[in-house]
Amino acid sequence: MTSFARAERLALADTLLAAGPDAPTLCAGWATRDLAAHLVLRERRPDAAAGILVKPLQNHTKKVQDRLAAGDYADLVGRVRTPALWVSPGFAEEAVNITEFLIHHEDVRRAVPQWTSRTLDTKYEQALAGRLKGAAKLAARKFPAAVTVAPGNATPFTVGKGGEALRVQGKPSELLLFFTGRQTHADVTVTGPDALAERLRNASLGL
Repeated sequence: MTSFARAERLALADTLLAAGPDAPTLCAGWATRDLAAHLVLRERRPDAAAGILVKPLQNHTKKVQDRLAAGDYADLVGRVRTPALWVSPGFAEEAVNITEFLIHHEDVRRAVPQWTSRTLDTKYEQALAGRLKGAAKLAARKFPAAVTVAPGNATPFTVGKGGEALRVQGKPSELLLFFTGRQTHADVTVTGPDALAERLRNASLGL
């Protein structure tokens, strides 16, 4: 079994190390050291990881993340590079991290001027397509229009709440970036009424 998540983990670690601890990312308010700390926390500190989604626990999560970010950067990236024991089996790594590492790798890559999109392996794109529908449905659940999502050669599907129609087309990897709140940095095509398309490009998508 090919572990796309494991390969992306290593590539992300390389990019983080090359960028240095204070480089920008697409995550508002986070430099690379903060993003690396988030990844380590998510995988190695279950007591703090819960605060990523549960608001009452967010203060604890922030304290733990800030402590991690303040430590030695090379050591922190080394912990990103090395999977925790519970995700070491390939199937676990793929299930948990295949979209996480892709998205956060691009958060670093695309935060600098003149970024370019990558050409990913066809099978990697196919694997990402399998995660796209759920992500897009969750992200656009409150959007007041029907949005047809057309992921390359895969079957299009519709998300949103009906009404006027839009179409968003691109590679699965780019559509995942779009529907996780990175609309301005995703290489996709949005067609439909101009005002509605602009509203989607500026909508608060993702969790």
